[in-house]
Amino acid sequence: MKRSGSADLPLHYGSVPQWLAERMAKLGLAVVESIIMDYGKEEVLTRLSDPFWFQSLGAVMGMDWHSSGITTSVMGALKKAINPHSKALGIYICGGKGKHSTQTPAELLKVGETTGLDANYLVKCSKLSAKVDNTAIQDGFQLYTHNFILSDTGKWAVVQQGMSDASRTARRYHWHSEQLNSFVDDPHTFIYGKNSGYILNLTDKHADTSRAGVMQIAAENPATMINEINKLVMPAHHEVHTKDVDLKRLGAVLWLAHEKQPKDFEELLLLQGLGPRTLQSLALVSEVIHGTPSRFKDPARFSFAHGGKDGAPFPVPTKVYDETLGVLQNAIHRAKLGNSDKNEAIKRLSKIAENAEKDFTPNANFDKVIEQERNDSWKYGGRTVFGKAKPPAEPQLKLF
Repeated sequence: MKRSGSADLPLHYGSVPQWLAERMAKLGLAVVESIIMDYGKEEVLTRLSDPFWFQSLGAVMGMDWHSSGITTSVMGALKKAINPHSKALGIYICGGKGKHSTQTPAELLKVGETTGLDANYLVKCSKLSAKVDNTAIQDGFQLYTHNFILSDTGKWAVVQQGMSDASRTARRYHWHSEQLNSFVDDPHTFIYGKNSGYILNLTDKHADTSRAGVMQIAAENPATMINEINKLVMPAHHEVHTKDVDLKRLGAVLWLAHEKQPKDFEELLLLQGLGPRTLQSLALVSEVIHGTPSRFKDPARFSFAHGGKDGAPFPVPTKVYDETLGVLQNAIHRAKLGNSDKNEAIKRLSKIAENAEKDFTPNANFDKVIEQERNDSWKYGGRTVFGKAKPPAEPQLKLF
């Protein structure tokens, strides 16, 4: 196993309203089922160990695209949705935030009884990954959430997060059993956080002599420690700015949804009847399910599927969210019955959007796109933690 990556996030307090939590759980289940159906259950662990993909998933689920709350909220939603179907899916999620993290060993023992896996070894892996990030690497972050995700084949991933009161940031750590050879010799695949200078890292490969001796180690530059892993550092600003988004990729999705109707694409005939706004969301959800790692370098782009609970970049369009969920759930149900036409159409949607980028030049004003979304929010059942969206008092803008 090796840590696969990490992410630094500004601390963001608050809770997820019930109306969004329920939708997040349903969308999380649909995404995981789709990944398992097309790529296998081990791919779920690989995706969760990628901090960029994880951040993109949180954004497409309607969470604030850059904040620390994505970690606990997304993992909480996935655990709630997936565990009732663990036997069928072959995926189990243990642990959680605060006191729930301390229940991880007991939960793993139950999984061991169900699957026949060596639960004692899994408990050891869980404890060691937490010890490494909380104690062996003294970077100023204290763990407060720990999730251990495993398959019924014994492969696993860890998503855990620490908090720094001094910097007012959180750092999320990702682990993946596929890439781990040692818990004490460069174990991480990725650490996500802001470079705060020198840290004490007793897991660095150059510290083997010190570990074997008196456990003394010179401070190691973080760049040396994580030069081979994914690192994601999210900005402090809450709004989505042009610099946070690949405008060519976003522009292609907007063009596909609002100018090129599904009837113009033979591959999308099975999705006829969807409005352009739902097609926009479905294209981004399709990319989260079927996209390659390079597609997730700008997680903020995925907030243009279902907005954010605090209204950034715009309120969560609940009607669009529900219609997207309906299409996904219907496609999964049909595929289970042997009819994969709609599932294949959704899969092709991300490819069509990607192909549209090749010669695409964005021509829509980014700020006006967001303003149009906010003005139209009331039509789509827009909601935030502050309440429901209302019709604008002034005439609406023309996007194109």
